[in-house]
Amino acid sequence: MRELTRSNDVVFLSWLVAALRAEGIEAVVLDAHTSVIEGSIGAIPRRVMVLAEDFEAAQRFFDQAREDGIH
Repeated sequence: MRELTRSNDVVFLSWLVAALRAEGIEAVVLDAHTSVIEGSIGAIPRRVMVLAEDFEAAQRFFDQAREDGIH
């Protein structure tokens, strides 16, 4: 697995995982439980991970979304 991005914005992360899945790319969010336990200081961002073979397609999608002003 490869890391696509990391963030503390749970709404953005939820959108990104759903949008990637709509494109046929499975994604998982790691560190969600650790982030919750540490509280609201945001010291531990959550990581969006995709399979290595899907990374290039996921990166293209994510780059286009950023160009479109999604995040």
